[in-house]
Amino acid sequence: MAKTDKEQQVHQENTAGEPDTSSKGVLRWIEQMGNKLPHPFWIFVWICILIVVLSGITAFFGVSAIHPDDGSLVEAQNLISGEGLRRFLEEVVTNFAHFAPFGLVLVMLMGVSIAERSGLLAVALRTIAFSVPKKVVLPVIFIIGACGNIGSDAGIVIVPPIAALIFTQMGLHPIAGLVAGYAGATAGFTANFFIAGTDVLLAGISTEITQQMPGGMEVSATANWYFMIASTVLLAFGGAFIARKYTIPRCQKFALLGEFDHEVHDGKLTPEEKRGLKRAGIALLLYIIVVVLLVAPAGAPLRNQETGGIVPSPFLRGLIPILFFFFAIPGYFYGKATGAIKKPNDILKQMEYGMKELSGYIVLMLVVAQFINLFSWSNLDTILAITGADFLQSTGLTGPLLFVLFMILVAVLNIFLGSGSAKWAIFAPIFIPMLAQLNYSPAFVQLMYRVGDSITNCVTPLYVYFPLLLGWIHKYNKNIGIGTIVSLLVPYAIILFLMWLVLLFVWFVLNLPIGVGEFIYLS
Repeated sequence: MAKTDKEQQVHQENTAGEPDTSSKGVLRWIEQMGNKLPHPFWIFVWICILIVVLSGITAFFGVSAIHPDDGSLVEAQNLISGEGLRRFLEEVVTNFAHFAPFGLVLVMLMGVSIAERSGLLAVALRTIAFSVPKKVVLPVIFIIGACGNIGSDAGIVIVPPIAALIFTQMGLHPIAGLVAGYAGATAGFTANFFIAGTDVLLAGISTEITQQMPGGMEVSATANWYFMIASTVLLAFGGAFIARKYTIPRCQKFALLGEFDHEVHDGKLTPEEKRGLKRAGIALLLYIIVVVLLVAPAGAPLRNQETGGIVPSPFLRGLIPILFFFFAIPGYFYGKATGAIKKPNDILKQMEYGMKELSGYIVLMLVVAQFINLFSWSNLDTILAITGADFLQSTGLTGPLLFVLFMILVAVLNIFLGSGSAKWAIFAPIFIPMLAQLNYSPAFVQLMYRVGDSITNCVTPLYVYFPLLLGWIHKYNKNIGIGTIVSLLVPYAIILFLMWLVLLFVWFVLNLPIGVGEFIYLS
C-alpha cells in the first residue's frame, strides 16, 4: 500500500540525516564515522584534555624544535602543573571574551538580522534569483564568498546564509546553499579580485625574510594579485560545477524540519516591496557615498594616516562595523516602508532575534577559545609545524613534486593549526631561502603556501567557523551530523585543489607574471 503524504513526511523526518546510501567509498566512510561523533562541544573538551596530557608527556621527554626565524629553542610546555592550572583558571574568561571570531560573528549578524527580519534580504535575493540566469547565480555565489575575505572573515559569516536564501528562492534546497556558500568563503579564502588584508599580512612576513637575503628584496601586497584573480574565476566555475553535480542532488534527501517559509515565489514584487526596495536602495547609495568620501580623497580619515594608502588602513581594519551599517541602514528603511518596523524598539527585537539564534554557537565558543589557547600555550602547534617543514626539506625533492608536497603539507597542517600568519612565520624562513637557491621567487613560494593554507579550511571541524555552519544547518534539520556535513564539503577541497594545481602548473609552464612586477623565477 502506498504511503500517505503524512506518513511519507514522517518517514522523511525520521530518516533525514542518516548516512546517504548514494555516497560511496571514502565519502561514505567519512559520513558514517563522522555521524558517530558527539556534539562539537564535547569533541573540543576531549581535545583540550588530550592537549594537556600530551603537553605533560612531551615536556617530560624534552620534545622541542628550533624556530627557523630566529634560531630560538621552542620547547613543549607542561600544562599539568601548578603554573598551568593557575594560568588556565585566570584566563578562561579572558580567552572567551577576547576570542576574535566571537565578536566578529556577533556584530555582523546583528546587522544582517535587521536586513533579514525586515524582509529586505529575502526580497532582494529573490529579485536577483529571478533576474539572473541560474547558470550565473552559482558562480556569483562563489565569487562573493571568495571576495568576502577582503573584510577578514566577514564573507564566512555573511555568504552561507545569503546563499541559502538564494537557493530557496530558486526552488533548491537551502542546506545545499549553506554548504556551497561556506565552501566558497573558506576553501577560497585566499582568492580575491581585490587586495585584502591577507595579502598585506603575508607579504609583510615574506619581506622580513627577504630583507635578510642578498639583494634585500621586498614582497609587496600585490605580489600574488594576478594569480589570485584567476583563482577566483576558477573557484567560481569549479565550485558551481561541484554544487550542481554533487551538493544539490545529494541535499535533496534532507527533510526540512524547522518552521521556515520555503515558498517559491514568481519573482514579482508587491507595491510595498517595490517602495521598500526603492527607499532601501536610496539609503544604501547615500551610505556608500559617505563611505567613499571617507576613504577615496587624499588625506581622508579612513586612509592610512602615515602612508596615505588604503592597504592597510582604518577602512580595512574597520570593515566589520562598516558592513554592519551596510546591512542595518537599508534594512531599517525597507522595514519602515513595508511596516515591518513600526517603532525604534522593533530594531532591537530584530537584533535580539539574531542573537537568540547564536545561543548554541556562543556556548560552543567557550570551549573552542580554550582549545586554541591551550594548543598555543603548550607550543605543540609550533613544534608540529616546524617538524613537518623539516621533513619536507629533508626529502631533497625539487620542482613540481616539491611544490605538490609543500602544498599538501600546508593543507594537512591547516586542519590543526588555523592561523595562516603563524604557519607562514614558520614556513617562510625555511622555504623562501631554500627555493631561492633554485631561482624561485619569494612571491611564488608565498603563492603556493596560500593555496595549501586555504583549501582545507572548509573540511576541518576544528575551524572556528565550522560550529556556525553546523548551527545554520541545524536550523533546517537537527538530525544531520558532522560526518554528513564534512562529506558534503570534501569534494570541494579535493576537486578545487586539483584544479588549483592545474592552474598553478599552467602558470609555471608559461612563466606568467603572478603579481605586479612578480614572476615565478627570480631572473
